[in-house]
Amino acid sequence: MAVEQNELDRIAGLDAEQRFDYLIGRVVETGELWILTDEHGSVMLNTDDEDCVPVWPDLAFAEQWATGEWSECEAMSITLKQWNHRWTPGLEDDGFAVVVFPLPDGGEDEDGLVVWPEELDMMLTREVKRSRKK
Repeated sequence: MAVEQNELDRIAGLDAEQRFDYLIGRVVETGELWILTDEHGSVMLNTDDEDCVPVWPDLAFAEQWATGEWSECEAMSITLKQWNHRWTPGLEDDGFAVVVFPLPDGGEDEDGLVVWPEELDMMLTREVKRSRKK
């Protein structure tokens, strides 16, 4: 189910922590999250302290990032199962963090929260269990 433009605008106005919460709920709902890839693999961002893989809750948000120097990138979905079993251990082994739901030019809160893959995995797993109890 695609996200409507007015919903995209509303979500883009959320702060980094609210976007993190949105991503958790949306990934549990859809069963997938999104990254950007290029000919070298997953796109990486560098924060002051960490090398990070950016993730988004929907194709539309990932594609918003794929402009300018990132215009050659393509959005790729990763199922929750793939994230749990392949991506989390792989990122942990490589020492990479995850930047959750950065915005292309949204102001001071555009960067998104930086978390360790295991932390994101734990939050997703907890929300999956909570949603099954409903």
